Amino acid sequence: MKRNMINSPRNLNSKRNNISANTENPVFLHQRIGIFIDAQNIYHSAKHLYHSRVNFSELVKFLTGNRTLARAVAYVAKSDPNTGEESFFDALRKSGFELRMKDLQIFSDGSKKADWDVGMAVDAIRMAQSLDVIILVTGDGDFIPLVEYLQVGLGKRVEVAGFSKTTSGQLKEVVDRVIELENIPKILLSIHTRQSKRKGKK
Repeated sequence: MKRNMINSPRNLNSKRNNISANTENPVFLHQRIGIFIDAQNIYHSAKHLYHSRVNFSELVKFLTGNRTLARAVAYVAKSDPNTGEESFFDALRKSGFELRMKDLQIFSDGSKKADWDVGMAVDAIRMAQSLDVIILVTGDGDFIPLVEYLQVGLGKRVEVAGFSKTTSGQLKEVVDRVIELENIPKILLSIHTRQSKRKGKK
């Protein structure tokens, strides 16, 4: 199957379709989209880069735009309930995400791992037949082979949403649209601001 050249990044006046704070969300009517998010990776990136938390409801709203949201899946790892992770999971559910969970692996040397790359790829391919657009919320360059297969092999439009500082440059080059999360209005909620408000109420 030939790739739809209308959606090809090479046909967008040779410029990457980046979304910045001063750019309106492009409208692609009648398209069914699927959002696949490495939720905890995005959560920790927001926390360490911007000392903020992600407003997942605004994220879904912006990524969807005037299109039809068919599926929204968040990939998370369970570790210790005492960390308050359940409230994080609840926030994702309330924002419309289906959750895929696995236990955090802790190795003998103390290192930890919760890799969802394969799971995200399998789901994206499995659900692609009922979607027009696949949106990967991640900055991981390991997804490049998946992007190329979805585009060339299945004829799908692929967009990536991630923080500009942590998104692979090569990944940006192969997708049809790049959304920089830090430039989406209302997407970042300052942790410092929320803590200050609580102190002010005391």
